[in-house]
Parts: sequence; C-alpha cells; structure tokens
Amino acid sequence: MGRLFGTDGVRGVANAELTPELAFKLGKAGAHVLSKKKGKPVVLIGKDTRISGDMLEDALSAGILAVGGNVIKVGVLPTPAVAYLVKHYRADVGVVISASHNPFEYNGIKFFNSEGFKLDDEIEDEIEDIILRDIDVNSHITGDKLGRCLEADDDAAAIYARYLTGTIDRRLDGLKLVLDCANGASYKVAEMVYGDLGADVTVIGNEPDGLNINAGCGSTHPEKLQKEVIKQGAFMGLAYDGDADRLIAIDEKGRVIDGDKVICICTKMLKDAGQLKDNKVTATVMSNIGFHKYIESLGCKVDVTGVGDRYVLESMIQTGCVIGGEQSGHIIFLDHSTTGDGILSSLQLVKAVLASGKKASQLSDEIEIYPQVLKNAKVKNENKSKYKSDPEICEAIKKVEAEMEGSGRVLIRPSGTEPLVRVMLEGQDVDHITELAHDLAKLLTKRFG
Repeated sequence: MGRLFGTDGVRGVANAELTPELAFKLGKAGAHVLSKKKGKPVVLIGKDTRISGDMLEDALSAGILAVGGNVIKVGVLPTPAVAYLVKHYRADVGVVISASHNPFEYNGIKFFNSEGFKLDDEIEDEIEDIILRDIDVNSHITGDKLGRCLEADDDAAAIYARYLTGTIDRRLDGLKLVLDCANGASYKVAEMVYGDLGADVTVIGNEPDGLNINAGCGSTHPEKLQKEVIKQGAFMGLAYDGDADRLIAIDEKGRVIDGDKVICICTKMLKDAGQLKDNKVTATVMSNIGFHKYIESLGCKVDVTGVGDRYVLESMIQTGCVIGGEQSGHIIFLDHSTTGDGILSSLQLVKAVLASGKKASQLSDEIEIYPQVLKNAKVKNENKSKYKSDPEICEAIKKVEAEMEGSGRVLIRPSGTEPLVRVMLEGQDVDHITELAHDLAKLLTKRFG
C-alpha cells in the first residue's frame, strides 16, 4: 500500500477506500502519537454535509476515545473554522472530515496542529507507519483511562462568525449580495456573517441533503449564481466550495472573477493601505501570465511555488508574505488565517471593491487574463520527468518560448497521479497556442510514450 496522506489529508470514496475501519485506525494512531507529546490529547472534529460524515466522525471518535484521547465535536463547519477553533478551544489537534470540492461519494480526513497549521510531515509519517504496519497501539485500557466526548462550551459557529466579522472594518448595510454555499459546510455560517454586517443577502446552495454537495453549484459550478446575480441586480455574487476554503466571485454583470483576479484586486487594496509586506505576493506556477503582469504593474513581485496550497503556505510562512493563493480560489490571508478561507476571502474582496469606489466589473477588467490551453502527452510512467534532460524536447520548448516571449508562456509539468506530461501554453492568439501545445504534446508522446 502506498502513502495514506496526500497533500490534503487522507482521501477516497467513502466506505470503499476511506472506510470506518481506516477512520478508526487513524483516530487510534493519531491520538497515540499525540499522547506521547501532549499527554491526554484533546481532538476537535468538524465536518461538511456529506452523508458519510456521520459514519466517519463516529469511527474516528471511537478510535481516539479508545486510546484515552478526548473529543470535541463542533458539527458542520468550514475547514478554516476548525483551523481557527482548535486554538480557541485550546485543543491539541483539529480534524476536518471533508473532500472539499469533490462529489458527495468522496470524503477525506485532514489534521491540523494546535496552531491551526497542517501536521508536521514527521507526525503524519509516524501515524501512517502505525497503520500500514498494522501495529495495535491500543493497550486495551479500561475504566477512567478511556477518553470522553466533551461539550463545546459555546456555539462554535457563532464564535467563528464573530471572528470573521472582525476581519473587516466596515459595515455592509443594504449591500445586495448573492451567496452560493455549494450545499456544503458554509450553508449556515456565511449567511450569519453577512447578515451580522447588515448586507441584503440572497443565499442559494443552502439546502444540503447529504448528496447534493458541490452538485451543479458552488465555486466549481457558478452558472446558477451568475444568473441569480443578474436577476437580483446584486453588487456581487460569492461562491464557496463544499468545505468553504475556496472563493470564486461574480461581478455585477454576471461574469466570473477567478482566484487570480481576486488576489490581484486584494493585493492592490493591501498595497494602497501600506499592508503588503515587501510588496510581495505568493502564487503557483499555474497562475496566469496576466496575473503576473498586473502584479508587476503595481510595483510588486510574485514568489512562485509548485501547485498546491500547502506549497503556497510553506513559502508564505518562510517569507512573511501576507497574501497568496491559486486560480482555483484557494487564497490565504496570513495576517488573519492559517489556511484558505472562502468567507474571509469574500469579505476582503467586497472590502477592496468598496474601497476602490469602482464596480467589481471595472476592477476585473483592469486585469487581462490570457487564454490558456492545456494538452496532455501520454507517456510511460517511468519517463514522466525525462523531458527535462532530453535535447530534442528542450530545443522545441526553447523555440516556442522564443516565439512567445513577452506575450505568453510555456509550462511543462508531469502529472502527479497519471502517466501524463501536461503541456500548458498561455498567449493572446488561442488558435496559435493550441497548435503549439498540440505539437509539443505530440513530440513528448513520440519520445516517451
């Protein structure tokens, strides 16, 4: 068996790959490892609205309790809420049961440490080693050594909502907004936050039934939100994903504002306010060339990382950069949060648009997003990285780069999960870059397929 922990916890189809037996073992092993460092650990557990959440929550809890750990269940809440509340409740670890933007049949288990950051790799490796080697860490303790479920002393959702409203220094009285909660973890708290700030809110995607999370709604399917914004004549639309760590916005004309544009708009606000440390932004290699050109036009620089929010966060912690994220809408405001937070990001975006005195569409139009074409080259798994040292491939890439210099870019990267090399080109002429990408992918397949 390979590694259990990916870049975003343990994931799989619930009750097939991510079984209650595995969740029980994760609870036992996790509490055992943490007990060596913390004594009797307190574990805070939150979940999204998937039908499998209850099953996995109970199995995970049983594993923790069996080795003497205590559990605080905070119910359905966004992933970033757990990262925040683990500090509020002074818990030793936070756990989120969610598969983010994926369909309902999937689920995942992700751990945070007591500061709201992802567990150290060494701790994950130790937990994983216990499970994969099938070590029984349960000494079959009895009596008062067993763990118990503790009651949260406050309304966890209200505590998180108060924290979020405190991240924006203005009221939103009468501002007409439409929220799409993806039938997921934000379906109550997002409306609570904007209602507390006085906004005139219409909410869609707020009727979860355990099966409809992310189904034709939310940040991955904003079409309904686009129509509702036009229908309501709203100031903006704001869409979250299933666990509410991502944001995709809609301007008043019903057009999408993706993560790249959200970061650009918020970066300008931070720079104008003198709050952008070292005039730096963090983004991944997938961020559009138009994003880079806009950030540079502000007199700022971009720190570029690999694909994945964990790499963005690692870089930000090292540099002290205060804003970073991805096209997908996973955006980190490090002065406020230790992880991407869709509701927090939406508050900052609304604040930035209001502070500019312009409409969302006007700010969006200031950022030219270049057309992007992605082609996959089918290669043998063992050959996925050989293109980097292949003279013929290197020469072909150089030729394309020279042809596009100043008006586009080339990105070649191996897939992390499939026998593919991905060829991505950006430029102003879609037909031309499609042809160039096709030719490069064809050459890669010929050489290494």
